[in-house]
Amino acid sequence: MAPKTVLITGCSSGIGLALAVRLARDKQRRFRVIATMRNVGRSEALAAAAGPALGRTLEIKQLDVCDEGSIRACLDSIPGRHVDVLVSNAGVGMAGPLECQSLAAMQSLMDTNFFGLVRLVKEVLPDMKRRRGGHIVVISSIMGLQGIVFNDIYSASKFAVEGFCESLVVQALRFNVAISLVEPGPVMTEFETKLYEEAERADYSRTDPETAEIFTKLYLRNSRDVFTSLGQTPEDIAEHTLRVIEAARPPFRHQTNVAYTPMAALKHADPSGALITDAFYKLVFKYDAVLRFGLRAIRLLRWQAQKVKAGARLLGFR
Repeated sequence: MAPKTVLITGCSSGIGLALAVRLARDKQRRFRVIATMRNVGRSEALAAAAGPALGRTLEIKQLDVCDEGSIRACLDSIPGRHVDVLVSNAGVGMAGPLECQSLAAMQSLMDTNFFGLVRLVKEVLPDMKRRRGGHIVVISSIMGLQGIVFNDIYSASKFAVEGFCESLVVQALRFNVAISLVEPGPVMTEFETKLYEEAERADYSRTDPETAEIFTKLYLRNSRDVFTSLGQTPEDIAEHTLRVIEAARPPFRHQTNVAYTPMAALKHADPSGALITDAFYKLVFKYDAVLRFGLRAIRLLRWQAQKVKAGARLLGFR
């Protein structure tokens, strides 16, 4: 069987890089990976991680999801414009008090996270429909299902992504085209590290002192604990995404972190929204010390589990 052509966006670092390398180094050589990024000058890390797969099962191309011409040029360079699997991964983040974010920055984020996906799908879907086959995989977020305090605009972009895909999936299935949303929670990447470093240095003079203090003293501190305790690696997300790609019947939604399943369930348990709103309010403003203690306990348990796994591997167990 001929290898599947997989086009991935946002491969200069993080999830995109990890997924491109994972697929390109597949032992069964089931994939031909076209790893794209806005600036190919930032491809050194990908090339180094790909190793001998570069030029064999992995090819690096330029693609800017905010530029229709760039998307078209990339697809035109692929023989027959044939893409079996599109992985829409490129994205940007934003966190902080709403009053401190410029409208231009918000529009830029939406242009990348939402309209970038729309541009890609508009370009690949007609070919997939004609062939009556294909798979569109979208790296979404748990924040596309549940808004998180101080992530207003980022969450809005992921809600838009989820609504777009949910509306499109039925039509796509008519043409034997699958759509899958991969929904990670916190992921420890350069993307997240940079986002929080910028948040710590930002100017909060455009909001009131109380809101600024809630963000800098509560939110940023708790976020560090959340990422340290519950965060996954890009390689974890790559493995989850591989499972979605190779599934005989790909799921529409796939959450990568079971710790967030109760949160999604809580929202659907009460259509009025009162239950989830009250729960989050109490976690942030009343029981934040309990939250931090619980997260640190989870971190300890995860560390112990990793030690047990490492010991089992040394003894020859899998």
